[in-house]
Amino acid sequence: MSLKAFHIFFIVLSTGLSLGFGVWSFRNLEAELGLRLAFGIGGFLAAVGLVGYGSWFVRKMRDPKQP
Repeated sequence: MSLKAFHIFFIVLSTGLSLGFGVWSFRNLEAELGLRLAFGIGGFLAAVGLVGYGSWFVRKMRDPKQP
């Protein structure tokens, strides 16, 4: 497995884990409302950031001359 393929795999895995953590946090809000709400929002924001980074990385690998 090349380093590029491993990097893409790791980004996809991290995105899935962030989404899973966000869903888990929102499903367990009754335990500690403020903390779990913050963790859920943070998990979803991390997933959005990882999707953006992943799409940038794939575009960068297709055309390395891009800034």
